[in-house]
Amino acid sequence: MTIKTASEASAGKTTETTPWRAVAVVLTGAFMAILDSFIVIVAGPSIQADLHIGEGSLQWVLAGYQLTYAVLLITGGRLGDLHGRRRVLLLGMAAFTASSVVCAMAGDAATLIAARLVQGLGAAMMLPQVYAFLTVLVPARDRHRAFGVLGMVMGLAAVAGQLVGGVLIGSDLFGSGWRSVFWINVPIGLATIGLAARWLPESTAPRARRLDLLGVVVLSIALALVAFPLIQGRQEGWPVWVWACLAASVPAFAAFAVLERRIAARGGEPLVRIALFRTRSFSVGLVLVLLLYTVVTSYYLVLSVSLQAGRGMSALGAGLVYTPSAVAFFSFSLLAGRLVPVHGNRVMEIGAIILTLGYASTAALLLSGAPFTPAVVIPTLVLQSAGGGLVITPSLNSVLRRISPDDAGVASGALSTAQQIGGALGVAVIGAVFFSTFHPGRPHSAAHALATASLATCAAAAIATVLVFLLRRPSRP
Repeated sequence: MTIKTASEASAGKTTETTPWRAVAVVLTGAFMAILDSFIVIVAGPSIQADLHIGEGSLQWVLAGYQLTYAVLLITGGRLGDLHGRRRVLLLGMAAFTASSVVCAMAGDAATLIAARLVQGLGAAMMLPQVYAFLTVLVPARDRHRAFGVLGMVMGLAAVAGQLVGGVLIGSDLFGSGWRSVFWINVPIGLATIGLAARWLPESTAPRARRLDLLGVVVLSIALALVAFPLIQGRQEGWPVWVWACLAASVPAFAAFAVLERRIAARGGEPLVRIALFRTRSFSVGLVLVLLLYTVVTSYYLVLSVSLQAGRGMSALGAGLVYTPSAVAFFSFSLLAGRLVPVHGNRVMEIGAIILTLGYASTAALLLSGAPFTPAVVIPTLVLQSAGGGLVITPSLNSVLRRISPDDAGVASGALSTAQQIGGALGVAVIGAVFFSTFHPGRPHSAAHALATASLATCAAAAIATVLVFLLRRPSRP
């Protein structure tokens, strides 16, 4: 079965209702990919102790997944355009589930790292299909609501990574210890594969022909030159090779742009149509998403470290501190899905302002001498999440709303890449600001470091607010 596109639905060519069962299936894929980014962080110390590995190997266990995930997202999206989004989603889910089994059974660092790299590949095949299906499967009238649910699922995955990871490791089910954080993927993955095969219709780009292999190689090199140093830089102390890689990424991306233009000029099928970036909602929206994920991802990290290494709380206790903010994010993400179709970009503008004020309020309270306790920070975390719910999930839809079905997969891959690069950039930059003043076991130092990081995230959120207002300007379709 092949679906009609949402653009056809919105144009009145079909009266199909939104297939929410199929939407639920693809959202499960998003949940698994994002959950694995966070749940393994909690398991890191247990993995290191059990396998007797050094800091460098542990870093690769954590970062290997992020590296292949970030580098291959655009390619994963294009494969969906060419060979069928359901087919690529199923293959990605199968690779993710199988590699989770290998991770759970790994007896040494090399096996675990290799399996994590394959997990990242599976996630890179899954996540672009999620955005593409929401774009082509859901009619325009329901798309804001669908993206609101997506935002809720993403927030739930991030928080559940901390909570579920702490519970699984602490309960030591069947003596599995840290391995349970990988075993949990297996039943969810198998169930999702079965449901996707039954409920998810096939979808391809109408005029897709073949994969631009040279473009894949050049773009992968360019993205690796950005992602790898951002992931490894802080732990390595920002050596010269980090800056050399980042500098080399500029001509690499320029070479990719020239290559894609030449392929398009001679009537070929480029990996990415550079003309996509002439659409304001796409180009400005990508930068906006990158900035928002620079803020959100890094703040989860510094808050978790502040509570656990600074105040001595357990992983579960730290997760409970930001559970109220997670509830706020879920609620306001759903609310945004109902408000944006009525009030448009004004909802995102208000959300961006609230998000910025949330970080500013955390910094102001902690710098004023208020005690660093859950009672003090939870209200400001809730304020941050309320603003985030109003701006983050609508921003995902704003990037894709003017994209044709031909480019849904590759545009979705670009969106996912912006999220991952933004997350890595935030951990590198905001993390560097935080760790420059942080000292483990000293609550006062943790409070000061969190306040400093809050000021940095506030600045990034303020720039994101400016971009939200720029989205209101007319966009070329």
